[in-house]
Amino acid sequence: MPQIEDYRFGHIVIDGKSYSRDVIIYPDRVDDSWWRKEGHRLSPEDLSDVLRQPPLDSSGGQPPEVLVVGQGNPGLMAVPPETRERLEAAGITVIVEPTARACETYNRLRQEKRTVAALHLTC
Repeated sequence: MPQIEDYRFGHIVIDGKSYSRDVIIYPDRVDDSWWRKEGHRLSPEDLSDVLRQPPLDSSGGQPPEVLVVGQGNPGLMAVPPETRERLEAAGITVIVEPTARACETYNRLRQEKRTVAALHLTC
């Protein structure tokens, strides 16, 4: 499971690799081509791979138990109720925090539960 080594505004290091774009961290990979339909609003469509069945990872694993959402450095990316409801209906616990805190939460939870992180790196 990937580990976040460093985060600062606009930049993250995961397993020794640097990224300067928003990312979704899956159990078996990092998607650095992720972008939202509306820049500062997270819709269910933005998380189609997280919600997809069959399981999202190539190792035959199961969908995540937890999705950690990083809202950006000051926390400006909104997660509307319909997005939370869709994830929770799929059995996924949603944790929404400013990205620095979300990185810490992800690193802690990734060893305990099937965890995915969707991280906005800037505002």
